[in-house]
Amino acid sequence: MFAFMQRSREVTAMTAAEAVTRHAAGDIVLIDIRDPSELRHGKARGALNIPTANLWKYADPRSTTCQPELKQGKPIAVYCASGARSAEAKQMLQRLGHEQVHNIGGLVHWRRAGGAVD
Repeated sequence: MFAFMQRSREVTAMTAAEAVTRHAAGDIVLIDIRDPSELRHGKARGALNIPTANLWKYADPRSTTCQPELKQGKPIAVYCASGARSAEAKQMLQRLGHEQVHNIGGLVHWRRAGGAVD
């Protein structure tokens, strides 16, 4: 019985395609963790841009500088250019207390899944 309870708490991975659908429905918060200089290549429409170096400041729910969207308890999907830095960002967000955080890869994955880009 304990093993069953443990499995029921597991958070399954979210694909970029699922993130596109859930973001359009307003069910998740999408964060682009790239540096501002990288945004010239586009950014997922509606994504917050919080570079990795600033996550501690703008994503800590206990901080007065936390983005309001991150205080709602919604699942979070993060992406970067390729998916490597967003893996690190996922861990940081989890350490800050966010329970449902998903690395959906890079902006290219978002685009391939049909996500709108500005």
